[in-house]
Amino acid sequence: MKVWSVAQLNKERALQISEEFDIPMICAALLEVRGINTPEAVEEFISDEIRFDNPFDIKDMDKAVSRILTAVENGEKICIYGDYDADGVTATTILYQYLDTIGANVSFYIPSRADEGYGMNPQAVELLANDGVGLLITVDNGISAYNEVELANSLGMDVVVTDHHTVPEVIPNAVAVVNPHRADCPSRFKELSGVGVVFKLIMAMEGEYADIDSLMDEYGDIAAIGTIGDIVDLTGENRVIAKQGIRRINNSDKAGINALLKVSGCADKELTATDLSFSIVPRINAGGRLGLSSKSVELLLTEDEEYALSLASNLSEDNAERQRIEQDILKEIDKVIQDDPNVVRNPVIVIDGENWHQGVIGIIAAKIKGLFGKACIIISKEGEIAKASGRSIEGFALNEAIFACSEYLEHFGGHAMAVGFSLKTENIEKFKQTLYDYYDSLDTLFLPRINIDCKLNPALINLELVDSLSLLEPFGAGNPSPLFGLYNMQITDVKPLSNGRHQRITVTRGGAVHTVMYFGMPSDMFPYTVGDTVDLAVALDKNFYKNNVYLSIIARDIRYSGFESERHLNSMRLYDRFVLGRPLAKKYSQYFPMLIPKRDDFALVYRYLKSVGSIEINLETLSYRLGSMPCGKLRTCLDAMAELSLISLFEGPKTLKITVLDVKGKVDIDSAPILRKLREVEQCQM
Repeated sequence: MKVWSVAQLNKERALQISEEFDIPMICAALLEVRGINTPEAVEEFISDEIRFDNPFDIKDMDKAVSRILTAVENGEKICIYGDYDADGVTATTILYQYLDTIGANVSFYIPSRADEGYGMNPQAVELLANDGVGLLITVDNGISAYNEVELANSLGMDVVVTDHHTVPEVIPNAVAVVNPHRADCPSRFKELSGVGVVFKLIMAMEGEYADIDSLMDEYGDIAAIGTIGDIVDLTGENRVIAKQGIRRINNSDKAGINALLKVSGCADKELTATDLSFSIVPRINAGGRLGLSSKSVELLLTEDEEYALSLASNLSEDNAERQRIEQDILKEIDKVIQDDPNVVRNPVIVIDGENWHQGVIGIIAAKIKGLFGKACIIISKEGEIAKASGRSIEGFALNEAIFACSEYLEHFGGHAMAVGFSLKTENIEKFKQTLYDYYDSLDTLFLPRINIDCKLNPALINLELVDSLSLLEPFGAGNPSPLFGLYNMQITDVKPLSNGRHQRITVTRGGAVHTVMYFGMPSDMFPYTVGDTVDLAVALDKNFYKNNVYLSIIARDIRYSGFESERHLNSMRLYDRFVLGRPLAKKYSQYFPMLIPKRDDFALVYRYLKSVGSIEINLETLSYRLGSMPCGKLRTCLDAMAELSLISLFEGPKTLKITVLDVKGKVDIDSAPILRKLREVEQCQM
């Protein structure tokens, strides 16, 4: 359940954009609602020109170029110190390619996620110094490596840092620190990925008369993979890299890229940023999650087609293994929630387990967040030390929350939507309580949201409309794939696919009939049936099959038509807090009527349950069947009836199993402990 937010469209301004730039009205409307509504902004967005600001606008770029070129001229050993994700892998690849091309004595080093963790570490620095490396260049890391750079300096190595992560108060004492986020950096565009910073470094090394088109031909494809993979905003220079890079991927002669396309089933289609995100990037990341990312770099560097295909197949196997590990951990988490439903009632869901794979806990946190609509942290306990990864929902800055718990953490970092940290296993419970207390101090009920660009008449949906949206590609962070609202659609058919893992839904309104795919929605979680009237938030795409092109409509969310999600979510957040005994701020007293049932409410619920006898159902659907009774109030009713043995109530991770019991004699509903406690709390709020 999510709060639906539909963007406000200025139709007059959208019409002006459409006419001035001769683009379809649907594209003009999407640009307008996304704030791209001035002639200059629209021109820049839809342009196919390759435009970059002067790379020397970035602080210390001149120092970096001077030191690197000196090392090349003198034949010094240069080592590129990378990272194990797609951004770090691609940044390492293109810098290695470039330096090798200009005759440098260059190698690369990527730390093991499992054994060394993110960024520079002292053991690696000493190893490289002993190997005779004179210049160390970090890519996609290094901005926080003050101590490691000091160590490198003491061992006779110079360091050039290139990074794009948050800059600490004290930066490393390196020869150059190239990071657009430095407070003293005058560059205009700040949102480059790690590989984007490296691309600008290569531009700078080429000098004043650099042939940017040729550089894009040579490195743009790989730079696009890292830029899209790192989920940076696809605006400004990132949009140029992604847009131009994808075009080159679609016409690539590189063995590694073509092998990845083949093993991921994308070889015979026109690739989009979405395809990269879901097919290519996970395979590159899989090497770092389960093994060593060096084979991902080797794949992107090799010119041997047979070797490339072998490496790509290995990465696909790693990716499949990663998926199996995820499923095993998710099954364990299902059991945790089943044994203790309060785990998901906490304001932030924190779940810990023994020796869960560090490479997948971030993905699992994202899935749990999506399922329950709350920020989630997954912790893997490994003896005395535990490592964690978290994902957040819009509005709740998880990095600030983690910082508030820093007294219990060993290492931590991240941003508003994603964090990673480590702590002593013995401090997990203290960390949890401090985190929950911090959440309470914000005095806000953070709710999951889905942002819809515009409502759409189902009669207007066709392949021509989808084709027109290609003008706005590539889609990704900062420029998401358009999400359209289809309202008051009647379900006429539901067909499970892939053993119930996905749903194919047929919906109709006013003569328009469409088939909608809902991927990743298992049958046991899909509550809607034939005859229900629903609203759908959908993305539009094209599906290529046997040389034919078909319209593809993909559901991102579904709700019962007219269902007031915000009202229900607020009532459930209050219910969760009440059940856990957490403080209820007086500002929420207005919501109390949505939590405390009256006799008529009990009668309505009991009559319905009596008519079905036994049912397994999710709370949202039961609420809808009962005339949209607030979910918090409904859950209170069910708890009270269970306390008085009117029903048996079993709470699973996804549904409630309710059975009406035989009752002898009258039952005083007001005697239910939960109602007594609720009324006590209500009095305290007055």
